[in-house]
Amino acid sequence: MRSEFTMKDMAECERPYEKCLLEGAAVLSDAELLAVILRCGSRHGNALLTAQKILAAHPVHKGIIGLNYLSVDDLMNVDGIGKVKAIQMQCIAELSRRMARSEHRSGVTFGNPKSIADYYMERTKYLCKEQVYVLMFDSSHHLLKECRLSEGTVDHAVVSPRDIFIDALKYQAVYIVLLHNHPSGNPEPSNPDILLTKRVEEAGKTLGIRLSDHIILGNNCFVSLAERGIIE
Repeated sequence: MRSEFTMKDMAECERPYEKCLLEGAAVLSDAELLAVILRCGSRHGNALLTAQKILAAHPVHKGIIGLNYLSVDDLMNVDGIGKVKAIQMQCIAELSRRMARSEHRSGVTFGNPKSIADYYMERTKYLCKEQVYVLMFDSSHHLLKECRLSEGTVDHAVVSPRDIFIDALKYQAVYIVLLHNHPSGNPEPSNPDILLTKRVEEAGKTLGIRLSDHIILGNNCFVSLAERGIIE
């Protein structure tokens, strides 16, 4: 006797595929959208049940936001999810982040710290490690180049002024902005953050490339060291 519950056991109007076809994707729940992508479940349940397990898999971040925090190994711990499906889930999460950045970028002007922070927030707020970027600008505030300098531990990333200015000179930047995230979600600058800022500022004066700002990103918040008066 068959014990597992499959999509075929559901009323046709309740199956995610048919529901999407009849009413559109916008009416589907997060679990139903995932079920359409998963296509099939496991021996213990259908795709919808598997999708619900994925949405509940992270110990802290429940729901669709949890996809931003689940690793391939985390996803593979969900019954019915193998390596291929786990990678698919990670790619879906990355696509959603890129779509958000692309939509935001269409109207962005990097003329102030908030515009920079808003653009990079989505990329960095789910990271478990600190990442440091240098953003290079021309005199019209156009972004010439973005370089990731370092990925550190949860506590810090190691950066040297030399690394920062090699590309700035190459791309003939008029000024640069340092940017990094705090995985804790608290963007308050540490003493090493301030010391690095001062070292880079002095090196920039020597090379004729101004350090305009050092922006630290937290969880939907940021600190501008220029606005704090730490950068002259």
